[in-house]
Amino acid sequence: MSQSTVAEFMTRNVISVTPGTPFKEAAQLLNEHEISALPVLGPQSQVLGVVSEADLLVKEQYEGVIRMPNLFAGRRRWRQFRKATATAVADVMTTKVKTITPEQPLSQAARLLMAGRLRRLFVVDESGALLGVLARRDALRVFTRDDDELAETVRREVLRKALWAAPDEVSVEVTDGEVTLSGVVDRRSEAERAGGITAQLPGVVAVHNDIHYTMDDIAAAKA
Repeated sequence: MSQSTVAEFMTRNVISVTPGTPFKEAAQLLNEHEISALPVLGPQSQVLGVVSEADLLVKEQYEGVIRMPNLFAGRRRWRQFRKATATAVADVMTTKVKTITPEQPLSQAARLLMAGRLRRLFVVDESGALLGVLARRDALRVFTRDDDELAETVRREVLRKALWAAPDEVSVEVTDGEVTLSGVVDRRSEAERAGGITAQLPGVVAVHNDIHYTMDDIAAAKA
C-alpha cells in the first residue's frame, strides 16, 4: 500500500535567516511574508535553530526596560534578558528544533506535530541541510484530495491489489472524504481487511464498510 510522504506536502521555498541577521530584519521578514517563524541556517544550510514571533515579542514585552539578572538568577531569567536586549537573531533564536526527512510517511510527521504540540517540522537531508518545512496546514492538505481520485485509489490499492476483487463484487463511493464500501466477498476476513486497509489510506476521513460475506472464517477459526 502506498503512503503519502513528507516530500509531497512540504513547502520547498523557505525564507530563512542566519545567526547574524539583525533583529529588525527578522521581524520584517516575518511580517512581509506573513509567517510565524524562520529557520536559522549555518554556512552549509544546516538548521541551527528557529526564531519565532514569540521570541521577538519578548523585547516588546519589557518595553526596553529590563535589569541584568544577578549571578543566582535561573536560566529562564537569563534567557529572557538576552531576548529582551537582543540585536541579532543569535540572541533570540531557539536551538531545540524538531526535524524530519522527506521520505518519512506523512502519518509520522503528524504524530510528531501532535505529540510535541509543534506548529512545524523542518525537513532536512542526511547532512542536516534544510530542504523545506512542513507546517500543520501543509499536513492537512492530504484531506483535500478529490473524491474521485480517492475512490480510484481505493479501487487500485484495496480491491485490485489487496483483495483481487472484481469491480462487480465490491463498489466504492466517496463523498467528502468518507468512503463507502459495498458488495459481497467470500470471507469475513476479506471484508474486514478491505475496511482496515481503506481506513489507512491518506485522505480518508471515515470508512463505512457495508461489504457482506458468505462465510464467517473468523468465527470458524475460533471454534
